[in-house]
Amino acid sequence: MERPLKLAPSDLAFDIDGVFADTMTLFLDIARHEFGINDVRYEDIIDYDVKGLGKMDEIVVLEILIKIVEGRYTQQLNPMQGAPDVIEKINRCHRPTLFVTARPDGDYIFNWLLQVLSLDAEDIEVVATGSFEDKKGVLLSRGIKHFVDDRLETCFLLQEAGITPIVYKQPWNRKPHPFPEVGNWQDIEALIAF
Repeated sequence: MERPLKLAPSDLAFDIDGVFADTMTLFLDIARHEFGINDVRYEDIIDYDVKGLGKMDEIVVLEILIKIVEGRYTQQLNPMQGAPDVIEKINRCHRPTLFVTARPDGDYIFNWLLQVLSLDAEDIEVVATGSFEDKKGVLLSRGIKHFVDDRLETCFLLQEAGITPIVYKQPWNRKPHPFPEVGNWQDIEALIAF
């Protein structure tokens, strides 16, 4: 797939889980340390739906997801490698940097972002929509033209709304699609006109 032309920092926004935050590694760490589940690997997670984790009880999966969303865990949530550097570079050109998440509440993740970024609170904006479908309305209202997400279903919704999705490659989005892809934050950085 051909890469888009260089993108203006002001035209770009980001999902958090699976794009900026390495949430799935945290998910697996919680599964191991708190539930004794050692036989699920990152590459085994080939579907965004919890039913795609056939080796794990669905109730345990949901309990882990709730712990993550509410910030009730002792393991470390880390950003994707290189993500803070690229966000800080974007922020020197345009601020605030916009993150749009399907989480129901953005307070916890906003505070986490402030811990991992060398930025002030006014330099980032986190909008928690509570649903994947509601991301498009936020992005359209902010004039965002490109959005980096790891959930293919969301990408198709965004495309229908006139927003160009950029897929952050993950094991759960390896189905055919027409969108540009990035494999890491160096790829994202290469797309941006600084």
